[in-house]
Amino acid sequence: MKRSLGLKAMTLALLAALSGCGGSAAAASPPAGSYEIPAFRSASFHPEAAEDFGQVQLDASALEEGVVAVSARSDSRLKFQIVLGEMKYNYDLPGDGQAAVFPLNMGDGSYTFRLMENVGDSKYACAWSETRQVALKDEFQPYLRPSQMVNYDETSQCVEKAKELAARCDTDIEAASEIYAYLVKHIRYDREKAATVPSGYLPLPDETLQTGKGICFDYAALAAAMMRSLGIPCRLITGYVGEETYHAWNSFYIRDQGWVTVEIKAPANQWKRVDITFAAGGVDARQLDDDSRYTTQNIY
Repeated sequence: MKRSLGLKAMTLALLAALSGCGGSAAAASPPAGSYEIPAFRSASFHPEAAEDFGQVQLDASALEEGVVAVSARSDSRLKFQIVLGEMKYNYDLPGDGQAAVFPLNMGDGSYTFRLMENVGDSKYACAWSETRQVALKDEFQPYLRPSQMVNYDETSQCVEKAKELAARCDTDIEAASEIYAYLVKHIRYDREKAATVPSGYLPLPDETLQTGKGICFDYAALAAAMMRSLGIPCRLITGYVGEETYHAWNSFYIRDQGWVTVEIKAPANQWKRVDITFAAGGVDARQLDDDSRYTTQNIY
């Protein structure tokens, strides 16, 4: 991933604040909503279920839930490669046996998992490979759970904050709107971090929530963690805005009806892109709704 995960400019007027759900968000005692948060969907490495391949331990017990977990040991830098047909994702993997969870985000099919070891400079060679058939329960599974890129668990502060925001909501639309409005208002863009972020950086949603600042990757990971914890399918997407600005944003899925804000409309039963970083920095909502500005590279 390029070092410049942030934005090169934040130049337009502030996005109009979203309307709260169930009345004014500033009310001292907002009415309780009826939105029913589903049971928490976890994703972790299960040692008792892992297959031991010597250097690699593979936990393929939750493939239908859209995740695979792995641990490995090596003195060399490692990457975990996930391949389906011509599609391929490469992830950094610790070499000290620390497990990591990765999304199966390319649909159903025959997935190949590879351990890639660094053999010099930026070159990697395959040290291990295994193939598994994946049949997801549904297309939303990878986007309802934590993973290496969207790191949270049931005890995370961002999960508690999401519950707090959803407590006065009646629908998933309102819950998504509350999260969006909260992040636009309370998280500021960290230009210093954007200028110094190292290659391979992974966001920590709770840290972003606590510090109240972050880069685009942080905004997108925090939004995804909060929405997923409420049962709202949410993707973290990286790619380009324009021709040069490497960026991260989200898309979410509302099942029953469209999410209607001041200037953004989300149709029912479709994925809708939201760019919280730009919105928090003052970009007009109509420009954020321009698909031609965005080029998707990876979806997590």
